[in-house]
Amino acid sequence: MGRRTLLRAAAGAGALAVAAAGTGVAMAEDVLPGGARLRRALGLTGPDGVLPPAVAGPVRTEDRRSAARGTTVRLITMTPPGTHRPADLPVCLALHGRGATAQTMVETGLPEFLSAAVAAGVPPFAVVAVDGGNASYWRRTATGDDPQRMLLDELPGWLAEQGLRPPGGAMGISMGGFGALNYARNRGQGFGPVAALSPAVFRAWPDAKAVEVFRDEAEWREYEPLLHLDQPLGRPLGVWCGTEDPFCDAARRLAPHAAQAHFPPGEHSGGFWRRVLPDVMPFLGHALAGQPA
Repeated sequence: MGRRTLLRAAAGAGALAVAAAGTGVAMAEDVLPGGARLRRALGLTGPDGVLPPAVAGPVRTEDRRSAARGTTVRLITMTPPGTHRPADLPVCLALHGRGATAQTMVETGLPEFLSAAVAAGVPPFAVVAVDGGNASYWRRTATGDDPQRMLLDELPGWLAEQGLRPPGGAMGISMGGFGALNYARNRGQGFGPVAALSPAVFRAWPDAKAVEVFRDEAEWREYEPLLHLDQPLGRPLGVWCGTEDPFCDAARRLAPHAAQAHFPPGEHSGGFWRRVLPDVMPFLGHALAGQPA
């Protein structure tokens, strides 16, 4: 729809609608100062999600020395309320985004969303978060920090000491979505569900280069999930990304490979992730239990 058509359609709809139509093209391209704020004010980004009124289950926090990362990391295990033998619970890995930590996943509300899902009849499971570095994209960096190797080689032993199974599924937010998709690739055909929330994936090298993480195009191509769509990315794969998210166009390329793909209005924000987590947790819980969602 062109600018002239937009203006004509809005002509009789009131001053706010006219203003929205008159600036529509510029807003879409984020040309106008405050464009994102204006889209939010017009309701184009959708409402922020809130924590469910559920009592969180046990949250266990401990520090572990990671040889793969060359540092001490925080390991957080979240389980639903009630009496559950650890060995009976499937485990879902939760990977944080850039600039975040394992604790961020707790602050996002995963314990409460897990509790609410199980209370609503979703098969119980455990969620495990671990520190992956500020901007590692969950792959081996130039300094030798290797959070992906930590997940593959060290995390199963740490979980076994708690009586838990190795991860059978994964979810990731932003950078964590990139990491979760690569984790599924490394785990192979037998790996279970993956939920990618606003995954930080890239359509082309100029887009990836802009985040100033990858050493060169060859390294990016080695890890970019969109360049390895013929490999396991989760069985099943679910994708959630807001239409106002800068990663949305790239995330849409995952849709043909996903059992569920949702692109509602939304930004790259905690408010969006809390809004979709009530759908994400049942997707993971049922798939981990081998049941249709």
